[in-house]
Amino acid sequence: MISAIEPLANGAGGAVLDLGTAFTSLVSLQGIGIGEEVLLEEVSEEVIQLVLAVLLGMFLGLEREWSHKSAGIRTFALLSLLGAILSIVGQPMLIVAGAVLVITMAVLLAVQSLIDTESGSDSSLSLTTSASMFVAYGLGVLVVEGLYIESVTVAVLSALLLVLKRELHEFAWGLSREEMRSATEFAILAFVIYPLLPDEAFGPWNAIDAKTIWLLVIAVSGIGFINYVMVKRYEGRGIAATGFFGGLVNSTAVIAEMAQRAATSPNLRNLAVGAILLANAAMAFRNAIIVIPFIPEAAFIVGIPLGAITVAGIGLSLVVSDWDQDLETNLTSPFSLRNALIFGALFLVILVASAGAEATFGSTGFLTTTFLAGLISSGTATATAVTLVGTDQITQELAVGGILAGTLASIVVKVFFAASIDRSLVKPVLLWNAVLIVVGVIAGAGVILVL
Repeated sequence: MISAIEPLANGAGGAVLDLGTAFTSLVSLQGIGIGEEVLLEEVSEEVIQLVLAVLLGMFLGLEREWSHKSAGIRTFALLSLLGAILSIVGQPMLIVAGAVLVITMAVLLAVQSLIDTESGSDSSLSLTTSASMFVAYGLGVLVVEGLYIESVTVAVLSALLLVLKRELHEFAWGLSREEMRSATEFAILAFVIYPLLPDEAFGPWNAIDAKTIWLLVIAVSGIGFINYVMVKRYEGRGIAATGFFGGLVNSTAVIAEMAQRAATSPNLRNLAVGAILLANAAMAFRNAIIVIPFIPEAAFIVGIPLGAITVAGIGLSLVVSDWDQDLETNLTSPFSLRNALIFGALFLVILVASAGAEATFGSTGFLTTTFLAGLISSGTATATAVTLVGTDQITQELAVGGILAGTLASIVVKVFFAASIDRSLVKPVLLWNAVLIVVGVIAGAGVILVL
């Protein structure tokens, strides 16, 4: 009686099941009853597919109904049902004919909207409804093809696009030409160049893994670009958000700006110190985010010291600064193809140098190289360690040491950088950054002793 649901009892290995198999198995029970009475007869898979198509169509049409559009919840449900029916029949020409019918309806709806509207301001909304109708038809086809997860995903994503209309428009209208160009260049970096790179490691000491190197460049650039948008949103609301999110974009840029403001406005010096601490905390957090996806086995040993630096930086910033003041920033977009290529070239040079130092001088040479790399960019030092682990040039333990060395070096060099702009920052920045370094070293030593 329960054999139909046996696929659900495959233990841990069956935790992730094909949604379609699990769904149709549950509804195909043939003998649920008491004695000779059968309470539920067998339900065919096609019936279940029709019901699911209608539900997805209703879900997609819900927002259109709520927005008082011409096509609402019933229209969208019927369109999904139409797609499912024609797909069950199995005649390709019927499916094409149904698609043509839906497109015709959508075009007529858009034309009618243009005729009825005195201005063209709402025409795009009608076009959105027209496009959504065709998506609803496609949902029915996907369901009958057995693509249950895909159909649900399409329905959810489409509904999000409809619901988030205002937010998406505000975001698009708020982008500058430079930001649009940066986004396009990032897309080229991620989706055009990356797939063309070779998979095998090559070069001196077999240390160059082109795809891993480029993926890390994408990761660092992507984190910077996303958090640049967050800085743009929060920069006028508080220096705390500016310091942390700015540190994710470029901690050196934040420190330079805060130090310059402190030099011209002495009353902002405590805020500048707090922002520098937040920027260092954000840098440690960013490095942890870069490492964990690539070396999940080292998540604990890396995450504890870097997490300790992050928490300590945030905590100390709350102690030393008054966050009631707002501070405007002038950060430019952190991503450009030129900057990405420069980062990649620098990373490649340090990567080969680190591999050679490790091969020649052992672990001491690698740690020295990553420390020197951290004086320039802790992200580069972190990416170097991750790549060398991926090509089996160094152990995970040595990589962790290199990551911590690069992060600590970056904290140290920022003291001198801030001092070069405003000498009055030397004492507080040196003191509190030294505390961050001590916290990181103690946390790292504690993890090593525990393991």
